[in-house]
Amino acid sequence: MSTPFVDATMPDGSRLHVVIPDITRRHMAVNIRKFVLQAHSLDELIALGTITVQAARFLEAAIAAGLNVLVSGGTQAGKTTLLNCLCAAIPAQERVITCEEVFELRVPLPDVVAMQTRQPNLEGAGEIPLRRLVKEALRMRPSRIVVGEVRQEECLDLLIALNSGLPGMCTLHANSAREAVVKMCTLPLLAGENIGTAFVVPTVAASIDLVVHVGTDPSGQRRVREIVALPGRAEGGVIETADVFTTRDGRLVRADGYPPHPDRFAARGFDLAGLLA
Repeated sequence: MSTPFVDATMPDGSRLHVVIPDITRRHMAVNIRKFVLQAHSLDELIALGTITVQAARFLEAAIAAGLNVLVSGGTQAGKTTLLNCLCAAIPAQERVITCEEVFELRVPLPDVVAMQTRQPNLEGAGEIPLRRLVKEALRMRPSRIVVGEVRQEECLDLLIALNSGLPGMCTLHANSAREAVVKMCTLPLLAGENIGTAFVVPTVAASIDLVVHVGTDPSGQRRVREIVALPGRAEGGVIETADVFTTRDGRLVRADGYPPHPDRFAARGFDLAGLLA
């Protein structure tokens, strides 16, 4: 068979992935991934023990101030759930455009345009990749753009959008916040040979303000493990980072890092010193 892999979306929104022999050894491999949204706001994440009150109030203010936030973590760590909760902190008057492979984001705002990718048909035509959605989103007068997950060259288009002054958020698979920053510098290189680190590294440093890393404890409890700020400086191809919150003795605590753009917090009426006290 010319197409041994099948991706589809089931009526309830679950993702279906099928692989048939002879790609598999003997039997069909049928995988169904269900997305269960356990929380709809940062307050609900506090109740679940995923994040502390202080860190939640800081992130809430950061979203309202228009900072660009990257949510990182491993598979099933709760990245999309956290992104959904962060979206709930977006000011109600904003126009939000979401781009996803499969509809999972539920933004509780009155002006939201949600878009998802489309697989090619049996003739190999009609595909709408995530990169196309990001480009189209910029033509839709967004106040903020949210990308469900960046995996490939669409990372370049997202960085260009964020670097133009458009606030945004996305998720990314990574083992730590700093590894997520490195990956954000690597994925845009897939867009073409004319894209180099001399452009990408300073663009990432200037475009991403915060990285929120989530992980799973041995007990299975999902927790925010660290919140890292990018002050906007890069030297020798390495982006400077500073811890805002970090995990010590199993608890998320305030670190000594300097959060970015205190003027933007002040402009929105937030007392940054009070939030981090």
